[in-house]
Amino acid sequence: MVFEDEAGFSMTPSHAKTWSQRGRTPVVRVRGRSRRRISIAALTCYKPGHRSRLIYRPRRDDGRRDGRKSFSWRDYRDLLIAAHQQLGGPIVLIWDNLNVHKAAGLREFAASRDWLTILYLPAYAPDLNPVEGIWSLLRRGWLSNVAFSTPEHLIRTLRSGLRHIQYRSNLIDGCLTETGLTIKSA
Repeated sequence: MVFEDEAGFSMTPSHAKTWSQRGRTPVVRVRGRSRRRISIAALTCYKPGHRSRLIYRPRRDDGRRDGRKSFSWRDYRDLLIAAHQQLGGPIVLIWDNLNVHKAAGLREFAASRDWLTILYLPAYAPDLNPVEGIWSLLRRGWLSNVAFSTPEHLIRTLRSGLRHIQYRSNLIDGCLTETGLTIKSA
């Protein structure tokens, strides 16, 4: 079972609580434009008897007005091919109803691959997707209380946080547990 979701991260820091001296509220001034954005598609992979895995791909917004800001169906196709090679077996993919997930090219690709089965989550059901827990871990941990100086700084921090999660399958398992879903062998 493989769950997929995507999220966008920008140079603007998220709000988080911190400590300071009484009466001296800390204020951090940042220079961040909304155009400097990083999109990440992530897959959480679960198989009974095996450790859980996290596979992800970042995509940086090129900043051009006519440039693509998010993943195309070809990007998802390439991610699925890489996941199939890494996992070495068939994939049952569960993802949301994003319009690019239902693109004609992606449907044709899935139909021509016997190792890929695609299922869709119900509409407006992010609480059933364990990848949402990954984004929560990132935002509450590595991205909180950080003012990014450059897009590269944001990318380094994202990769560091995702690598940390990637090597700790108990965190990935916890994201599945939070959904209330269980994976059972057939």
